[in-house]
Amino acid sequence: MNPRRKKRLLMISSLVTGLSLAIGLTLFALQKNIDFFYTPYEIVNGKKETGVKPELGQRLRVGGMVLNGSVQRDPESLKVSFDLIDNNAGHVTVYFDGILPDLFREGQGIVAQGTLKSSNEIDAFEVLAKHDEEYMPPEVADALKGMDHLKTKPSK
Repeated sequence: MNPRRKKRLLMISSLVTGLSLAIGLTLFALQKNIDFFYTPYEIVNGKKETGVKPELGQRLRVGGMVLNGSVQRDPESLKVSFDLIDNNAGHVTVYFDGILPDLFREGQGIVAQGTLKSSNEIDAFEVLAKHDEEYMPPEVADALKGMDHLKTKPSK
């Protein structure tokens, strides 16, 4: 092989290897910052396609409808808890310490970001409510189809 070709081949292979290493390290570093979307049903029972459940302590986003009669506020602080449901009768409790959005209310579709505290409890660090009557994130809209019969808190 010609020394000039050999040098080019070495240069190209070094460039490809370095680029691959940089991409791999970037993806590894960002792996902890990925928040997967789940519905309440999927948190309790796992994803429909794979059966994969989120792990305890995993960051995630959960979307659903705030169950009527489930909002409980601590009178001494900003702590609030509420139940989320979806059309598959999934049910999770969300705990949040902070100021809720102005549009937050019972019977409203919301998305909460946080970590999984137990098999059906989420410790949220952010709660988002839809901004008008027309828009809802597609994942939440799909999860809430046929929710009219599930809007009240089940008796224990």
